Parts: sequence; C-alpha cells; structure tokens
Amino acid sequence: MEKRKKGKESVVDAGAANQVVLPAMPPRPVEFYNSLPKVELHRHLEGSLRLTTLMEVGRAYDLDIPDADHLRQLVQVDQADPRTSQNFLSKFEVLRNFYRSPEVIMRIAEEAVVDAAADNVRYLELRFTPAALGKAADFPLGEVMDWVIEGVIKAQSKQPISARLIASINRHESVKIAAQVAELAIDRLDSALIGLDLAGDEANYSAAIFEPVFREARQGGLNITIHAGEWGPAENVAQAITLLGAERIGHGVRVMEDTEVVAMAREKGITFEVCVTSNYQSGVVVSLDNHPLQKMIRAGLNTTINTDDPGISQISLSDEYALVCSQNGFSMTTLQDRVSAAAQAAFLPDKERGNLAASLEREFRDFIISQ
Repeated sequence: MEKRKKGKESVVDAGAANQVVLPAMPPRPVEFYNSLPKVELHRHLEGSLRLTTLMEVGRAYDLDIPDADHLRQLVQVDQADPRTSQNFLSKFEVLRNFYRSPEVIMRIAEEAVVDAAADNVRYLELRFTPAALGKAADFPLGEVMDWVIEGVIKAQSKQPISARLIASINRHESVKIAAQVAELAIDRLDSALIGLDLAGDEANYSAAIFEPVFREARQGGLNITIHAGEWGPAENVAQAITLLGAERIGHGVRVMEDTEVVAMAREKGITFEVCVTSNYQSGVVVSLDNHPLQKMIRAGLNTTINTDDPGISQISLSDEYALVCSQNGFSMTTLQDRVSAAAQAAFLPDKERGNLAASLEREFRDFIISQ
C-alpha cells in the first residue's frame, strides 16, 4: 500500500446543530452508570470468563491451579503488570487450556451474555475465536460454533438482552483455518452469527493475506469488523477498510496519526470500537487521561465505547462509562451520543437497528432527566 502522508490533525464539529443537551451531571459512582442502558459492539468471549468458573473447570479437569490468587495473576491484568501487548495477549494463552468440553464452552458463552445483561447491556455483539476454543481438545470448528450459539441463545431467552455473535480469526493462524471459519460462519447466518473479525498480533502479522477470505465472507452475507490501528499504524486502518472491506474498526486509536486516513474513515462513516481500559493495559496509550477518544470524536469519527475483555481487565461496561466521564471529560450528552452511535452501528437489519436506537434513546433520556 502506498505510504500515506501525515499532517496536522483535522478537527471538525461533530455535534448536531439542533441537539438537545442533557443537564450537566456531577460526578457519579459506578452504580449510577450501571443503571444506564448500554450497547456493546466489541467484547471477546475468551476475555469474558468468570474466575469462579475457571476454578471449577480447573478442578474438574485436574489442571495445575494451586489457588484463585495464582490463577488470577495468570488470566487477569494486575495493576503491577507491565503494560505491553505481550503481557495482555499472554492471558489468552493460559485461558485456552480451559475449553475442555462442549458443556464448558456452552457455559462460558451463556455466562458472558448473562453478565452483560446484569450490567444493563441491552444489545451485545460477542466475538469468539473457534480455533482458540477448539484447540485444547481438538474440537471440530463447526461444532465449537454451534456450542457457542447454543449458549448465547439460551442466555438471551432468559435475560433482557439481545445478543449476536461475530466469529473471529487470528492473524497468526493460517489462511486455511480462516477460510474454514468464514465458510462455517456463512452456513450459520440464519442463527445468531452475523459477522467476521480479524484479531491478534497486529504488530507482527499482516492482514493482507486474508483478503480473499474476507471477500468471500462479504459475498456470503457476513458483516466485517477488523482489529486495526491498535498496536499497528494508521495505515493498517486504511488497509482494513480498503482491502478487507471493514465496516467497523476494532480499537483504531492510532488512526489519529494520519489525517488522510482520518478523512477517509470519516467520509466512509466507519465506526470505531474503542476500548479505553484495554488500550491502557496493553500499552497502546501511556495514560487513561491521554487517550485519543475525545480527539477522535472532535475529528468527526464515529466512535463507540466497549470493554474488549472484561474478565481479563476486571471491568464492566459501566466502569468504562464512568471512566470516560471522569478521565476523558464526557458529559451525559456525549455519553448518550456514543450509546446511540453504537446502536446505529449494530450489525442488524435496518428496522431492528432503528428500533434499538429509538428504544435506547428514550430509556437513556428518561433515566437521566429523572435523576
């Protein structure tokens, strides 16, 4: 790809001319944010596991886990941990040892949706990596997908939440595996599965070799979201959009390094799935109050707020809402705008997406005004 020229950041007014501004709110505890209706577009199943469930699975399958504190250090980011991509990704390597049976995989999928519902997430897109879930016991990828779908459908039948699934492939894995996952996902489009994602080590593995896979996925009816501009440069965001056909970008915070890529993403209406705490823990940003989220919004980029891996990061989406208000200066109006943006970017049919956005707007506004 041609190297893009960098320049000064282009800032535009992203606010609507006739926007109704909600009243300014004083600092609130996380319980306040827990009561708000939410949308999550970027949450990994493998990063959403309960520590208690991991302990139970470890005991049942005689895994070498001395105690919960030891396990926590292996699968969750601690304050003393180095803030690097290597440390963050190492948690997933440990977690791969726990996917030991169909029942375990169905259970963790169900619990991830139940936990999101408990945080008042009204709509969830949960992404999962079939190759990671199937590796420990060499499960067929199609069966792994069916087990995750079953767990999610079971959870949302009992909870006030609508959930959809995005199959994910890793950059370090083969194109053959990626093509198999895409084909299996297309075969399951009539279920809860709606999209395809590319994730993993962006700094060391190119996305270009997966272009044929994502072309077939788009032709087969799958929606496309790509991790880019997290550990890699803004050029990766451009590549995800132009080469792989990304409708949304996972993270994408380094897009601000290149004004031409910013302009292209803005013009095409690309949605960015931003994960503030994850970006800090993995070393993408040096501090929480220095996160480029506000700059992205001022530049007219369509941004949303997400957790990424709530189990690994020890957070909820409520925590992220509280964080962007306290550390990034979000008003309640800005927060509501981001929830609305997430609803409008959901991989849903137009009518369902419109109904979701309208319902959330009413619920969010009524709650805030009642306080």
